[in-house]
Amino acid sequence: MMGWRAFLLLVAIGVAGAASTLLVGLAMGMHADELTRLGVLLLPALAVTVLAATIARPVLLRAPIRQRVVATAMLASVLSFANLTALASLMFVSREDATLVGVLVLYSVGAGIGVALIQARSALSAVDRLAKTARMLAEGDLGVRAGRLGDGPELDALARTLDAMAERLSRSLAQVRDSEARRRDLITAVSHDLRTPLADLRAMIEAIDDAVVEDPPSLRRYATEMRRAVGSLVVLVDDLFELAQLDVAGVQLESRRVPLQDVVRSALAACSTQATMKGLAVETSIENAVEAACSPRLARVLQNLVQNAVRHTPADGTVLVVARRDRAELEIAVEDTGEGIAPEDLVRVFEPFWRGDPARSGAGSGLGLALAKRIVDALGGTIRAESQPSRGSRFAVRLPYSSVPAARAPIPD
Repeated sequence: MMGWRAFLLLVAIGVAGAASTLLVGLAMGMHADELTRLGVLLLPALAVTVLAATIARPVLLRAPIRQRVVATAMLASVLSFANLTALASLMFVSREDATLVGVLVLYSVGAGIGVALIQARSALSAVDRLAKTARMLAEGDLGVRAGRLGDGPELDALARTLDAMAERLSRSLAQVRDSEARRRDLITAVSHDLRTPLADLRAMIEAIDDAVVEDPPSLRRYATEMRRAVGSLVVLVDDLFELAQLDVAGVQLESRRVPLQDVVRSALAACSTQATMKGLAVETSIENAVEAACSPRLARVLQNLVQNAVRHTPADGTVLVVARRDRAELEIAVEDTGEGIAPEDLVRVFEPFWRGDPARSGAGSGLGLALAKRIVDALGGTIRAESQPSRGSRFAVRLPYSSVPAARAPIPD
């Protein structure tokens, strides 16, 4: 059934047409009585037009576009011819004039139907193209696009919407595939890194349980190795848990800020024992940014970067933490005099569990740099690695500088 809005719109169009007819008659010099008679004659014509359109609408909605357009053109022409016939008979127009006008109306009917067929064919071609594109998308071909149809702004807007949806689907599928590949790589790497300490633990426990090793010096040595293996497992599990639980949206919403000197102090305290055991000098140069306000999570980033530098810097080397700030940006860099990284390996240093060569494997979990990058990304910054083999590496973190006052508060581990 026709809704009230559509019905009222149809009546309004009919009334507007009748009013236009009266205005044309007035402009042509018709007298008041002639205009009144014409208005009376237009009332049944208006009623017939509204009734015919109301009856035809539900039928036309179920018809194909071509038939709908042609039927609409024919209906308009038939109504025009019927109104002309009624007005001619009631106004006593001569038969010759009525015949002439009737022929012109018939010509208009043919021309209208022809134009309607041409327009319907063009619209059907555009709709078929849209349907084909949608069907190919449904079959998994996400590279297909409808493009510009050239058959009116509405269909072009629909084509742009369909193409935009296809583009989003393509990007989403690529992200899903990339995430799945990363997940498989992560599981493979985790399995590999778990296998070594677990195999060592199992071998040593079996040796002790089978009484293969009983002398106190060997038992102490085995206990030390078992503690080392358990420590490696703890570090790996902790880093995995933090990497999985890191809430990027939550980090972005955090508003607490602390002075940079507190962040640096906390990070260096976590690495001091390891640096001392290797005889490394850990130095800082942050005078320009001592009181700069930054996120407490930056402490974990610096801790991972410093631990990585200490791990890959030989004894008697130097690790330097440098910071500077300007009005828009805060930069913190960790520089070392270690073994360096090959140029072709720099692009992969932030991948989970990636190690460039056996010399770069060690007690770490292989997740420190990946976790640091994820935190920096969540804070809206960037992290970059620069290195020269045998001369050292530099990891620089750039963050938008915040003018929020720094608060003296404990930094979470």
